[in-house]
Amino acid sequence: MRRTIAAATVMVGSLLAGAALAQTDYSAVVMKTTELGHRTYMIEGMGGNITAAVGDDGVIMVDGQFAPLHDKIKAAVAAVSDKPIRYLVNTHFHGDHTGGNAPFAKDGVVIVAHEGVAKRLTSGTTNGLTGAKTPPAAAEALPTRTYGQDLTLTVQGRQALLRHVPNAHTDGDTYVYFADANVLSTGDIVTLGTRYPNIDFAQGGSIDGLIAGSDLYLGLVNDQTKIVPGHGPLIDKTRLSAYRTMLATARDRVAALKTAGKSIDEAVAAKPLADIGAGIGANEQQNGDFVRLVYTTLKP
Repeated sequence: MRRTIAAATVMVGSLLAGAALAQTDYSAVVMKTTELGHRTYMIEGMGGNITAAVGDDGVIMVDGQFAPLHDKIKAAVAAVSDKPIRYLVNTHFHGDHTGGNAPFAKDGVVIVAHEGVAKRLTSGTTNGLTGAKTPPAAAEALPTRTYGQDLTLTVQGRQALLRHVPNAHTDGDTYVYFADANVLSTGDIVTLGTRYPNIDFAQGGSIDGLIAGSDLYLGLVNDQTKIVPGHGPLIDKTRLSAYRTMLATARDRVAALKTAGKSIDEAVAAKPLADIGAGIGANEQQNGDFVRLVYTTLKP
């Protein structure tokens, strides 16, 4: 049975840029923790969803939201375990998932990520759609343990399987599977709510990669799996399958326009995703942006 430990949550519809972050009232954020079974928990606050798996001598945590939430996240974990956080896994490099790296590293937590995450954090990045630049991360925020294709993390009594998904949301995506709890943390390859998933094409993301990642997840899970998306509510296999269908429908509609010789602006003007956007509560700007992302990443 799932148990809600705290009732309130703060929802964020999009990644916050530097100026907006400076104005964010982090003191208003209340963490919401949901029990998933077998000492495994989903923690929601501001930014990407967190998964925490409690072992006999330590905790494996997936994603760390923003640095100012460090104390609140630690308190949420402490409410379900008196053991220290041993590992913090980054599912990708975006700041709403890696912002907590530095303060948790200061606590002695080992930051773990795909080698692509270390590369992006070290070099800094530019958003392909908006041109917004993110500077290199501080040295203390960099992962101290990286991997290439797969990695298993262990604390006493618990294991986490990490696997790289190539060129999906970014070029450094990781999913984390806790087999003993039948819990999958997808990172932003799966993003739900009143928004489309982001395709960070300037950093290697692609619509085909999102679909391939969703297919990989569908082959891994069963009807009892608890799926923690990068953003949005806890889901099951049925909801994941519907998400995959949405991605494929969006790709096929935009691809048909591109094949017909439509420019990217003409494809946006055609509003091929209007019904999809209405179904998820996305606005016209979000519909157009997703058309641009899909169009840009379609294979020739």
